[in-house]
Amino acid sequence: MGDGTMSGVWREANHFQLLPEAARFLPAMFEAVGAARESLLIELYLMESGRLATMVIDALLAAASRGVSVRLLLDGYGAMGLSTADRRRLEAGGVALRWFNPLGWHSLARNLTRDHRKLVVVDGRVAFTGGFGAVDDFLEAWYEVAVRIEGPVVDDWVRLFVSLWDSPMTRGNQGAPRAQCRLPGAAVPSRGTMRGRVVWGRGYRYQAIRLSLQRRVDEARQRIWICTPYFVPTLSLRRRLARAARRGVDVRLLLPGGDHDHPGVRYAGQRFYGRLLRAGVRIFEFQPSFIHAKFSMVDDWVSLGSCNFDHWSLQWNLEANQEVDDADFATEVAALFERNFAASREVHRDDWARRPRGQRFKEWLFGILDGMVTRLR
Repeated sequence: MGDGTMSGVWREANHFQLLPEAARFLPAMFEAVGAARESLLIELYLMESGRLATMVIDALLAAASRGVSVRLLLDGYGAMGLSTADRRRLEAGGVALRWFNPLGWHSLARNLTRDHRKLVVVDGRVAFTGGFGAVDDFLEAWYEVAVRIEGPVVDDWVRLFVSLWDSPMTRGNQGAPRAQCRLPGAAVPSRGTMRGRVVWGRGYRYQAIRLSLQRRVDEARQRIWICTPYFVPTLSLRRRLARAARRGVDVRLLLPGGDHDHPGVRYAGQRFYGRLLRAGVRIFEFQPSFIHAKFSMVDDWVSLGSCNFDHWSLQWNLEANQEVDDADFATEVAALFERNFAASREVHRDDWARRPRGQRFKEWLFGILDGMVTRLR
């Protein structure tokens, strides 16, 4: 499993548990961390001092105090909100802390490359991924989804973590010496009957996640349902979605409504609504809160993880998703989609054509800015 292919192999005999909303995935993760006996591998983009970060730090320190090897890999930009006091607590408590690509006086493209992955691996046998982070917004304000993973595919997540932990683009806090992270010695046993694989990307315009989705969209027979908080898709994906809708596939987008942490990104994506609606794509804007989840379903195939459909995810970020090819799991994800569609406002073609000039101006303005971003390298 090398970084050159940007995706793992399909593995059988796994078990995947869908964990929608923080009220389900946070307790499940803390329970697993609390039961750790050998090792913890944690990789996060967002970590900011506050209630949730304190809960995470307390759990990691408790694990380290009972002899668990704890490695925490944070993005050098996304975790800038973690206070010096919290960083010192982690180090003093025995947590090995490393930073991916701290901001520096090097190329703009390198500063733009961020580790956007989200991963927790317990004892090399249980893993969690999704769109979560250790910031207080995930406690109540943001809607998020995660997946609990057991089985042989967990080993691929471990290998992915190790490859970055030992990468030249990571460093220890305050110049701490490097310490090679080694793989768990025992093979991960079979845990179920589900088929899955890890798929990832390392920025610079290559994303196996996007290419995998595009292939599935081209082959779709029944449905293409996509949930993403940052929808600024490539021309290629827009055309594929439109073609699928025209050939009778049920194509739906679940996107944020007015509650958004980056409204400009929302406006930039809305400039594509008109053509998609005319092609028969259905668009739903989630109303209860900001929906930060990233998951897609094409027929019985599901992809869930860190990847958004914007230029940062598709061109610069390190991303990783769990793909699942299982009819029962897809049925559960479809039910989650349906509940979220019911809590959304559907954007209808005729209503959208009558949107006010102020809305159109915002789409134009942020579309121009988005175009400028795509030309950065």
